Amino acid sequence: MIGKEIRIERIMDRNTSRGVIVPMDHGFTLGQIDGLQDMTRVISAVSEGGANAIVLHKGIVKKGHRRRGRDIGLIVHLSGSTSLNPDPNDKVLVCTVEEAIALGADAVSIHINLGAPNESRMLEDAAGVVKECNRWGIPLLVMIYPRGKGIDPNAPQTIGHCVRVAEELGADLIKTNYPGDPVSFAKIVKACSVPVLIAGGEKAGDLETLEIIRDSVAAGGAGVCVGRNAFQRDDPRAFVEALCRVVHDGWDPASALAGKP
Repeated sequence: MIGKEIRIERIMDRNTSRGVIVPMDHGFTLGQIDGLQDMTRVISAVSEGGANAIVLHKGIVKKGHRRRGRDIGLIVHLSGSTSLNPDPNDKVLVCTVEEAIALGADAVSIHINLGAPNESRMLEDAAGVVKECNRWGIPLLVMIYPRGKGIDPNAPQTIGHCVRVAEELGADLIKTNYPGDPVSFAKIVKACSVPVLIAGGEKAGDLETLEIIRDSVAAGGAGVCVGRNAFQRDDPRAFVEALCRVVHDGWDPASALAGKP
C-alpha cells in the first residue's frame, strides 16, 4: 500500500532499509523511571543523535515531539500494562489507530506476549489493529516476545515462533528478542518476509550493546529498538550517534563509541 510505503520512509532509513528506533513507552509500565523524567529533553537528545523514530504513548506526544531540533519519526504505542498488575504480561489496547493518526503518527505499535495467560485476547486485539492499519495505510510495528511459565525467552525456536506469528498477523515491522548468536538469528530472519529488529533489553555496557547490534545487523537484522540502553545513558545523544554509526554506516563498535572510523 502506497500510504504505508511513504510512512515507512519516515521510520526506517531509505538508504539502508534499517532503523534505529528508541521506544520511550516504559513510563506507562514502570512509572517515573530514570531517563524519562524530562521527556522534552530526552526526546530532543535521541532526535539530535540521529534516531530514525521514537515510540511514545499518546499522552506524551505533546511533550516535545518535533518541536525542538531535528525531525524524527513518530510511532504511537497502542498497548499497555503496568508492573503493579498481578500479570504485567497482560497487555490491553489503550489507544486506537485513528487516535494515533490524529496525533500525527507515522506508524503504530502493539505488544504481544506469546505464552502469557491472556495470549488469545492479545492476538485477537492485534488482528483488529492490523485491519485498521490496512484501512488507513499506517505501518504496524509488532513487538512480540515469548513470555510465560517455563518458556525460555531467548530460545531460537520460540523467538522464531514469535516472528512467524507477527508475520502471519500482518505486521510491517517486527521487534523481538535476540537469541544470543548471529547464526540462530540469521535463520530466523531468512525465514521471515518482514524486517526484524532486535529489542535492546536490560541496560548493558556501551560496547557490549553495540557488539550485539553489530552481530544482529550482520546476520540480516533490520536494526534495533533500544529503549533503556539508550535513554538511560549519561549522554543519550552520543550513544544514539554510536548506534547509528553501527547500524547505518557499518562502523566497528569501538570506533563508533570513539567517533572515529
